[in-house]
Amino acid sequence: MVSAPAPNVDIRRADERFTTSISWLDSKHSFSFSRHYDPANTHHGLLLVNNDDVVRPGAGFETHPHQDMEIVTWVLRGSLVHQDSTGHSGVIYPGLAQRMSAGTGILHSEKNDSWRLEGRDPHSDPVHFVQMWVLPDAEGVDPGYEQLEIEDQLLRGGLVPVASGMDRHATDSAIRIRNRYATLHAARLGPGDEVTLPGAPFVHLYVPSGAVTMEDSGVLGTGDAARLTMTGGRRLTATEPAEILVWEMHATIT
Repeated sequence: MVSAPAPNVDIRRADERFTTSISWLDSKHSFSFSRHYDPANTHHGLLLVNNDDVVRPGAGFETHPHQDMEIVTWVLRGSLVHQDSTGHSGVIYPGLAQRMSAGTGILHSEKNDSWRLEGRDPHSDPVHFVQMWVLPDAEGVDPGYEQLEIEDQLLRGGLVPVASGMDRHATDSAIRIRNRYATLHAARLGPGDEVTLPGAPFVHLYVPSGAVTMEDSGVLGTGDAARLTMTGGRRLTATEPAEILVWEMHATIT
């Protein structure tokens, strides 16, 4: 018999993250990633990757492979050009939910090349985005891609389901992921706005911009995160304009 995990709130500050800084990329990693490895920091719940990336204009990630991973990309500022080996291409921008299922294998690139398409100044607009990875329920499925505009839902306030494989979010989530135990929510909050975190066994709260106060835990600012285990349902209040990303997870990697 596997015992239930003990209740815990683990606050991770922005300056505690792994960092990759090169000429065209400033990347902050919440979990072990690439050459950055800590055996005590590999995931929370089902979430393996939470990378906060800023890419300069005209640069980006060249074509590279993925396999057996559900990858959700959320843009906060600027726009990101996606192309993959299944024939999908497009520009991801704030308010657009995007999911790529790597499945049996997929090649893709992500670049800050939208200025070429839109005839803008190539030196003016970095793109800021968060990319998140969760494991799928089953390996070896066909690769896939989905995106949907959800700006209107965000403007209404509250937590908005961005990507989900859970049955109870089947009709209200923007896009589907192939994990029936996970949902990603997003919210844009003005000063004084409140939301309540989902009551799930595993919750990951990330604050990519702004600041919020979490009930019983204090202030979380830009780049801070909270890993909640068996302690869902806490209230958040924005202390300044903020955007938050919340993973609700009903299972963990064992």
